[in-house]
Amino acid sequence: MMNDTQLTQPQLGDHGLDNWRELPIRQQPSWPDRAQADKVLADIATRPPLVFAGEVDRLRTRLAAAARGEAFVLQGGDCAETFAAATADKIRARVSTVLQMALVLTYGASMPVVKLGRMAGQFAKPRSKDVETREGVTLPAYRGDIVNDFAFTEQARTPNPQRMLEGYHISASTLNLVRAFTTGGYADLRAVHSWNHDFRSNPKNSRYEVMACEIDRALQFMAATGADFDALREVEFYIGHEGLLLEYERALTRVDSRTGTPYDTSAHFIWIGERTRGLDEAHVDFFSRVRNPIGVKLGPTTEPDTVLRLLDKLDPEREPGRLTFITRMGATKIRETLPGLLSAIKAEGSTPLWITDPMHGNGFTTERGFKTRRFDDVMEEVRGFFDAHAEAGTHPGGIHIELTGDDVTECLGGTDQIDEATLETHYESLCDPRLNHRQSLELAFLVAELLQNRGAAN
Repeated sequence: MMNDTQLTQPQLGDHGLDNWRELPIRQQPSWPDRAQADKVLADIATRPPLVFAGEVDRLRTRLAAAARGEAFVLQGGDCAETFAAATADKIRARVSTVLQMALVLTYGASMPVVKLGRMAGQFAKPRSKDVETREGVTLPAYRGDIVNDFAFTEQARTPNPQRMLEGYHISASTLNLVRAFTTGGYADLRAVHSWNHDFRSNPKNSRYEVMACEIDRALQFMAATGADFDALREVEFYIGHEGLLLEYERALTRVDSRTGTPYDTSAHFIWIGERTRGLDEAHVDFFSRVRNPIGVKLGPTTEPDTVLRLLDKLDPEREPGRLTFITRMGATKIRETLPGLLSAIKAEGSTPLWITDPMHGNGFTTERGFKTRRFDDVMEEVRGFFDAHAEAGTHPGGIHIELTGDDVTECLGGTDQIDEATLETHYESLCDPRLNHRQSLELAFLVAELLQNRGAAN
């Protein structure tokens, strides 16, 4: 993925990249030692970029194709990465799950699937409260490993700026491993499809056996005709995360020496969360000034006027692939809310990319205190997403999923029929619940059916 683009650290005030410092800002940590934080950030600003301008530009063209209905986006990964889980085995399992889902979606959609990992930087998390109280003890909330530690002690919960530097190094090592997996033969299509046999061995998955067999036959036919499988040994794989910690994102912003354009080199794709997308606030201002493709989360209370103003702020030139709206409405609300937003943007003449996040609008807490989601609700929101686009005559461009390659028990349902009693047997997430490996593949099959049906209808 590397290219010869030269990226340099912008000077203070260049391109208005520091205007955000004078604006209202949300969800930032309070560093106990400001001087130490400034020293760490200055150090990060001298470090090599994690991604390169040419890669970012290539992703923008891929997202533009998805916005036109010529590709489909799959973004998946952890709710919140942890430093401890950045092991080769766990990274490989996440990458493998995304690749396997992409294979199913490619077959179902008969179009390219843009593979976008929610990894190598998804360390910061917004919180509903600044503090957490347990048994009369109040401490700062856990804001992700890049800020503090999950352990409920004063030392662990005190924001530590050195963790930003550690986050940079772990992102670099994760990305290095992802590049190796996706360009070194691990992603060879002939190897990726082998999961079919394990998945089909479970009688509960019999409804998917037809498509799994079709994929196998297609690969066998390609092999028999002498297809050039060497061309399939490598895949494009991009990374993205929520650009929450603005000081960190600013420290990793570089200027392309060829064009004089700033890029946030912490990731190829950055999104702005539902809590931080204030039109006149810091996050929208900062990300309006970098060249990366930008996403914005939209919840069920979003008004059409807000979406139009975000479009003007973040994509004034209406550049294909620049802006992605990530809807997170909830299964019971998406059919009510999304059609109006789609119609308003369509009437304005713009074609941003629309993808669905069917996870965040469907969470709840069980009586025993486990945050979870029902697989059926996740799928119902995906169906509502497709229905809304069919009604508006627009393109359902992708899905954004919190998942893991491990056999955790965090979301209810699926063919394994995880129930509330099962949740506590293998619940690992420190924030929000994720689909496990088998649930992720089941979701891919169901979305593939929707894509096939849409293709048949067109």
